[in-house]
Amino acid sequence: MIVIGTDTHKQTHTCGAVFAGTGQLAGELTAPARKTGFTELLDWGRRLDAERIWAIEDCRHVSGSLERFLVASGERVVRVPPKLMGESRRGERSAGKSDVIDALAIARAALREGPETLPAAHLDERSLQLKLLLDHREDLVKARTEDQQRLRWHLHDLWPELEIPAGALDRMVWLDRIARKLSRAAQGTRALISRELLVEIRRRTRRVKGLEREIGALVKAQAPELLELEGCGALTAAKLVAETAGAKRLASDAKFARLAGVAPIPASSGNHTRYRLDRGGNRQLNCALHRIAVTQGRFHAPAREFLARKQAEGKSRMEALRCLKRHLARRVWRLLIDSEIDRSVITPNIQRGMPSPQITVVA
Repeated sequence: MIVIGTDTHKQTHTCGAVFAGTGQLAGELTAPARKTGFTELLDWGRRLDAERIWAIEDCRHVSGSLERFLVASGERVVRVPPKLMGESRRGERSAGKSDVIDALAIARAALREGPETLPAAHLDERSLQLKLLLDHREDLVKARTEDQQRLRWHLHDLWPELEIPAGALDRMVWLDRIARKLSRAAQGTRALISRELLVEIRRRTRRVKGLEREIGALVKAQAPELLELEGCGALTAAKLVAETAGAKRLASDAKFARLAGVAPIPASSGNHTRYRLDRGGNRQLNCALHRIAVTQGRFHAPAREFLARKQAEGKSRMEALRCLKRHLARRVWRLLIDSEIDRSVITPNIQRGMPSPQITVVA
């Protein structure tokens, strides 16, 4: 068997194949990042060995097209977290950096970790749609925040006595109030820039709210079970669905916990038994579970009792929250599995002619 590591770029993709038993080079090839190039890479891989695994660095904005092509062609594809690349490259005998060196480092990182432990890629257009909408919303929020920061400095220079509470510039009532104040201000350059920033903030706020409604509708259709979980709102549920990209590809809740970086790592020595924090895994999944844990720790009685019990055992608040996140990973994985089973039952009915919700993507 061979493992084919793939270093993806906008214009070209470079593959380096190694033998699974020895890690020795089996071949390398660079092809255009187009469908003709994908076909060339696939034919080349099939000629090398009948049993193969494609290991692709998990940067889906660049590698997504190749990944979908390989999965649709019946190939086995695993995603290698970029964090593993540095560790693998440090162990390489060849110095320097090139696309071939990176491709071989990806393949050997997959071998070192074990291909069965890495997240497998598969076609899930629903999860991809959610991820694209979430990423677009986060980009808009980031751009709006930068505009808000600039607007605050201009307003402070115009009216030092004006107090604007935190988060106020997300609300239309405050934006209207500032717009009226700017309309009465002297027509200087600073006031003109402030009015332009205000227009952009209004526009982005409307788009963010529209995206949130669309994301909520998608989550309600795909994983309504997650919305019933205490502390899990629509955006958090969407993040869980989008970043997991299919819970059925994970054999157990332990694998999901490892993917999310909430499974404790043994760090024992001699008679001293301890576990350390996992700083790897998908940090977006980890953040989503953390938000649920913090919310439950404030308002959900069973979670508060659990945290109190762990703290009584001598754990710190953060250590107790990590224990709660591990329990939540088990619960979330089961809910995701259930939602995927429900979707598989509903999908044939939709194909027979039942109307499906129309989702409009805001550009």
